[in-house]
Amino acid sequence: MGTASTSDGATRSAWAMLMALICGFALSQAFRTVAAILAPPLQRELGLSPQQLGLFAGAFHLAFGGLQLFMGMGIDVWGPRRTVLAVFPLTVAGALIAATADGFTQLLVAQFVIGVGCAPAFLACTVFISRRFAPERFAAVNGAALGIGSVGLLVTGTPLAWVVDQASWRAGFLVLAVLAAAAWLAILLLVNESKEPAADRAAPANAVAALRGYGELFALRHTWGIVVLASFTYASFLTLRGLWLGPLLVERHGFGLVQTGHVVLLVSVVGMFGPPLFGRLDPGDRLRRRWIIAGTLVVAAMYLAMAFSRHAVFDVVVSTVMSLVAGYIVLQYADVRSAYPARMTGRAMAVFTMALFLGVALMQWVTGVAAGAAPALGIETYQAVLATTGGLLALAAIAFRLLPAPAVSSAA
Repeated sequence: MGTASTSDGATRSAWAMLMALICGFALSQAFRTVAAILAPPLQRELGLSPQQLGLFAGAFHLAFGGLQLFMGMGIDVWGPRRTVLAVFPLTVAGALIAATADGFTQLLVAQFVIGVGCAPAFLACTVFISRRFAPERFAAVNGAALGIGSVGLLVTGTPLAWVVDQASWRAGFLVLAVLAAAAWLAILLLVNESKEPAADRAAPANAVAALRGYGELFALRHTWGIVVLASFTYASFLTLRGLWLGPLLVERHGFGLVQTGHVVLLVSVVGMFGPPLFGRLDPGDRLRRRWIIAGTLVVAAMYLAMAFSRHAVFDVVVSTVMSLVAGYIVLQYADVRSAYPARMTGRAMAVFTMALFLGVALMQWVTGVAAGAAPALGIETYQAVLATTGGLLALAAIAFRLLPAPAVSSAA
């Protein structure tokens, strides 16, 4: 009985620390999706073009994704807590830079700085879960973390739209700066890495050895299929929710900013249930990859359907359903965890997370180019954006199916 009580206490302690780390992740979710609400006022006040909007949204993900390998090294050597505490204050600095921006260049710098500050946010949660929870609970706990962290998406729905409508887009960045500071304080006070089992702490490593370890990872053929698909799945969701959903509702359907915020809030709330749902439905190593491919193709079909829609209700309903179905992405985390030996899990997660967010930067830039080129081609702007997104997602699913699979999956 004493052992069970100790185990329950350790589990509660782990959950309390994880919730603090999730606060940082939730703020990173908010920062990466501000463009959906801020795009219309930024276009009006600073005259941003569709291509510039794509670059504005993508700059965060370029910084976030590009630093994942280094954040993975930092977490391995210094632990999740110290890594996040050292880097996360940049989110506050970046938000303040954005709030005082007087042009596109300053906005880009701000987004890049915020992306650097948020870079370790979810990787820290994932590594913490892999170290502090049983392997068979990884998909469920990771899915719960993704769902809870999606509270950050709610902030950039109706609440942010209301702030912008009542004050300005600059006030929106100031509010996010205050929330980011509060998240950093929660991690400082609540996360205690001295409670981490000694066997799970990484031994100090030099940079050369760590980079050599990444080389070992890329030498495995199945890494490339994982990286290719990761570059487009979450990217497709963030391209809509984090960038184009707001402009689509305003320009295609004539919604007001607060009305748009309500829809974005609805999409975000429903999306919170996707990762926990699919985490619990995880079919295991034998069938997981089939579920991932099926989910990717279903979402691709939804984008293509929206591309040729001109009905507001249809676009709102499909966007909402898509946000739930996109929860299948949590299965990719479980796929990565099962595809590599335990000693490579941290590096594998870092590479996977890097691909997720560099993919977001790429897709937001590509769809910005598509939006800018559409009028000259006689194509409706959002038809070009959505068709490009759906087409890239379908191609990624095909590539994932054809590229080598890890032994555990191919054995299925």
